[in-house]
Order: sequence, then C-alpha cells, then structure tokens
Amino acid sequence: MKKLAIALVAAALPFSVSAAPDNYTIDPYHTYVHFEVDHIGGLSRMRGRFDKTAGKFTIDQAAKTGSLDVTVQTSSVNTGDNDKGSRPRSRDEHLRTPDFFNVAEFPTMTFKSTKIAFKGDNVGSIDGDLTLLGVTKPVSLTVERWRCMPHPQSKRDMCGGNATGAVKRSDFGMKFGVPGVGDELALFIEIEGFKE
Repeated sequence: MKKLAIALVAAALPFSVSAAPDNYTIDPYHTYVHFEVDHIGGLSRMRGRFDKTAGKFTIDQAAKTGSLDVTVQTSSVNTGDNDKGSRPRSRDEHLRTPDFFNVAEFPTMTFKSTKIAFKGDNVGSIDGDLTLLGVTKPVSLTVERWRCMPHPQSKRDMCGGNATGAVKRSDFGMKFGVPGVGDELALFIEIEGFKE
C-alpha cells in the first residue's frame, strides 16, 4: 500500500509542476507607452505617450517563462500639444507626419517578446523586437515592478507592472531634428492585463 501511494505521488508530480501558462488580455484603459526625449540639445526633456494600446501576454509561473505581444496605434501620440494656435500645425500633428511617426503609412508599431526572464517569482526583464516605421530592431526592457492579484472591484485575476528601456529613433529611420531633438528615446511602459 505504501509503495502504491509513493508511485501515485511520483506520477502526479510532473503535472503539478508543469501547470498551464496563464493568458492575459491587455487592459487598454490602464496600459500606456510613454517616451521622453531631449529638446534643443538638452535644454529640457519633452514627454509624450500613446493613448491606444492593445495586446496579450502569457505568464507561466512554474516554468518562469512568458510572452508579450503589443500593438500601439501611432496616431494616438499625445504630448499635450494639439492646439496649433497661430502656428501651421501643433506638435502632435507634426509627430504624425513623415518627419516622425508617419502614421498614414505606418498606423501601428509593435513589440513582440523573444525572451522573458524572471527575477525570483516575478517578471524581471523582457527582450523583444520593436517594429517602427517598417523597421524591426531588438529592444530590452527592465521590469521595475510586477504584481499579480485579483482586481479589487471586479475580483478578476490580473497582472501588471512597469518597465523601462531606450531606443535610438534614427535606428528606425526617424532622423528629423537630430541632434536638436534627441536621438535617444527613453521608454516607460505601464501595463495591466486581465486573465482570460
């Protein structure tokens, strides 16, 4: 009887350790990609964000792996300057032109993870490919915080956190204004998602 019990426990172990990964849908109301760039040779730092983001991510807590797939609507770029006043165009209108994000030809930019590394029990870093203006380059993100919990109101399981990284916009062909407008874009990403 004792041998049978040991055999049953041993047989069950692989199934308990290799639990299925959890899939999440990004909450578009609490997920934003922010950026920051030097202005006029470092006179100040200008900030902006994209207001429309969608995607999914997967977390396999047992295997310490996962994936992330995000699509950003480039026309949703927002630096808080939409009123052109007496100028020919506002800053946000200019950012949508071929000088910068060229939203007519490239309405989206995407990030697809190639590797997610854990730090202890939580996501610690995400490597992936960023596609912007039709050019794909590798980007590494450092996850500064990550937490999974039931949503306090809806009680649905969710995960979220903050990540940072940096890219050179000229690597993607966005060279307008360099160096007066900085080449390096600092990235700040807030992400939340509900378990499917």
